[in-house]
Amino acid sequence: MKKIIIFISIILFSHCSFDNKSGIWNNSSTINLKKTDRFKDFETLYTKEKTFNKIIAPNKNLNLKLDSIKKSNKWTDEFYQGSNNSNNFGYENLNEIIFKSKKISRYNIKDKILFDGENVIAADDRGNIIFYSVDKKEITYKYNFYQKNFKKIRKNLNLIVEANVVYASDNLGYLYALNYKNKKLLWAKNLKIPFRSNIKIFEEKIIVADQNNILYIFNKFDGSQLKFIPTEETTIKSGFVNSLALGSDVLLYLNTFGSLYSINIQNSQINWFSNFKLSLDLNPTNLFFSNPIIISKDKVIVSTDPYIYLLNLNNGSIILKSPITSIVKPVLSGNNLFIITKDNLLVCINIDTGKINFSLNIAKEIANFLDTKTKSVSIKSLSIANNNLLIFLNNSYLIAFNKNAKIEKIEKLKSKLGTFPIFIDKSILFLNKNNKLIVLN
Repeated sequence: MKKIIIFISIILFSHCSFDNKSGIWNNSSTINLKKTDRFKDFETLYTKEKTFNKIIAPNKNLNLKLDSIKKSNKWTDEFYQGSNNSNNFGYENLNEIIFKSKKISRYNIKDKILFDGENVIAADDRGNIIFYSVDKKEITYKYNFYQKNFKKIRKNLNLIVEANVVYASDNLGYLYALNYKNKKLLWAKNLKIPFRSNIKIFEEKIIVADQNNILYIFNKFDGSQLKFIPTEETTIKSGFVNSLALGSDVLLYLNTFGSLYSINIQNSQINWFSNFKLSLDLNPTNLFFSNPIIISKDKVIVSTDPYIYLLNLNNGSIILKSPITSIVKPVLSGNNLFIITKDNLLVCINIDTGKINFSLNIAKEIANFLDTKTKSVSIKSLSIANNNLLIFLNNSYLIAFNKNAKIEKIEKLKSKLGTFPIFIDKSILFLNKNNKLIVLN
């Protein structure tokens, strides 16, 4: 009997295809754990509409028009720029490691890194802000704001960079500005309430929100408080953090209660607000989830659970509402909105007409490309480069779809992703699982 079992096992393994050996598929018991963790704190809110899960093949004549390819030299905002939207980046797409650094920290590093044109800037959970010079191939400066009595407390830093100054907020209630060229702390504030948002800079203003959903505006030169705007508070904290985005003269603020505020950034007056918390009981204990909000020209994308909304930036009116939940931050290029659903469908929506150009099962497309059986995949992020949709998997595979929704390439990155990748000068930069800087050509 034992020999029979061994024989059957050999037969089964001999029929495993290349992709099973290379590890592109997830174990069925660990399907999308990282993404489902985002939803574990709440139940999908009641809706009469079923969540979108249709397969829609692209038209044979489909030829999407994307934004022109742009070369990026800096990445000074966690979400690339004030609007939170990404560009159609240039990328050599050779998947060659042209540089690998030594380990830059022995502690856990936040999953988003910055680049000021010379230095990769990262923060670890001990509160260290690390400046690594790509040209000099070394750490040029490491700064820790915290005293010994905070040493054992895990820090969660949010960073933004402008003109050789890094601004940092944390989960202890500190906000501070550091000139890292002069190695001088410019100012520091302690509000004693954890900050819970990304940071935005507009002219002389620093904008940030705390865990009680209070929006603050500070002077970036001396840290003086210019304005604070209280909004609805939630008593139970989910994985969602307050989201800020900047237009030309407007700040958008989506809080954890599900309210979106449009604020005139010049005079700090509220233009309009809307709530996306779809519950008959607007109870502060009810949880809300959204990806970071995105501004594109005169439109706003709000990707919540269970709906995705397209709004008019000027008055907040809803242009489009669809029962689709995206597990990653959507990307908008041209008039095309790209999202990835909880069912791992890659969906493209025309924001002018509301029509779905295509909806494809990513796992099935991978299986067809590799000529193998369909299994599960776990998505890390979505980007656009060289007019292709690049889907990064949590196991460090890269899937490249062309703009006509056909897979062009599947390859494993030369090093495992530890942070989200950023695009700089036709290369991809990220820290790997060992906290080493990787530059891929």
